[in-house]
Amino acid sequence: MKKLAKNLTVQVLFAVTCGIILGVLDPELGKAMKPVGDTFVKLVKMVIGPIIFLTIVVGIAGIADVKKIGRVGGKAFLYFEVVSTIALAIGLTVVNITKPGVGVDISGIPKGDITAYAKQSEALTFKDFVTHIVPSSPVDAFAQGDVLQIVFFAVLFGFAAVTVGGNVKPLTDVLEKILEVMFRMVAMIMKLAPLGAFGAMAYTIGTFGLKTLLPLLRLMGDVYLTMFLFIFVVLNLIMKFYGFSLWKFLVHIREELLVVLGTSSSEAALPGMMAKLEHYGCARSVVGLVIPTGYSFNLDGTSIYLTMATIFLAQVYGKDLGIGEQLAILGVLMVTSKGAAGVTGSGFIVLASTLAATHTIPIEGVAILLGVDRFMSEARAITNLIGNGVATLVISKSEGAFTPRVESPAS
Repeated sequence: MKKLAKNLTVQVLFAVTCGIILGVLDPELGKAMKPVGDTFVKLVKMVIGPIIFLTIVVGIAGIADVKKIGRVGGKAFLYFEVVSTIALAIGLTVVNITKPGVGVDISGIPKGDITAYAKQSEALTFKDFVTHIVPSSPVDAFAQGDVLQIVFFAVLFGFAAVTVGGNVKPLTDVLEKILEVMFRMVAMIMKLAPLGAFGAMAYTIGTFGLKTLLPLLRLMGDVYLTMFLFIFVVLNLIMKFYGFSLWKFLVHIREELLVVLGTSSSEAALPGMMAKLEHYGCARSVVGLVIPTGYSFNLDGTSIYLTMATIFLAQVYGKDLGIGEQLAILGVLMVTSKGAAGVTGSGFIVLASTLAATHTIPIEGVAILLGVDRFMSEARAITNLIGNGVATLVISKSEGAFTPRVESPAS
């Protein structure tokens, strides 16, 4: 019993349950727990930048083959685009079959303020995204915690280290030792995961309340069902094709999944996920390249939610969209979802910008979803996390950079 109580998985589950109970019984006290959850997420974000930088640089220096690095990156981007498109198509198919927005009375649904999202969506363009990739200063990229900019700087630094000539091993040895220290810090921070999950869940339930779910329960159920199908059908088939067991992999990353469930942030599990993938058998060089870029370009859960939310709002407003119009929306989402990578609240910004670009659905319709968005963000984040883990396994296996390991990292 004592061993069970020390298990991080059990602790996080217990903490999430306590958070839900507190939010229901005392909403005001639940709201007051927000700093607890926020502090944990900030602690994790504090180490994300250095870990991504060090992993990529050490990985590239370890490969020492520029062509191979380019091949890994090319395979990753091709995989991201194909699987993200499948996710968008599945969301589109399910929402057209189930029609969760038909007959919904929006007069009784509490609406949030979307001013900030609408304002940001006006300036959101793919061109801005491309120019945003290059940081004005690497220090600024680390200070802002901008994953995409850190990845760009790290890849450039790694390439420079490989091509500079001479012996760079003393440098990579130092960076490798610093990386070990950073992962030790992650292990220390993760001991606070139950506290962070408790605070985040208590705040969510206390602020939004379970009663806000009722009018949009159909949409929530359909979104969760679609993500379940995507994970256990699409990703499961991909895993089987490459000789992996999805279930064994999910068991291996169970603690990271629970952290995401409690905090609604896939970033909170990023350092742990990178470590778990290495322990599972993926080469560090592949993990360092695929996982960070996947957090910007391979958001399967977000893709599913965006298509379903868009068509749901069309159904609510009685807009009968033809297949051509729906495919046009899917095309816009394929672009705008990349354009919002790394932007806080990107899901709503993308949704608002898509509605603004298509001119078929009133942009104020986004306000209807604000109350339940927090309850669906867990599903989005978990699907994104699993999707990026599967991508890393696939790229590792295709590159011959996967060595099966029996042992699991200590909890």
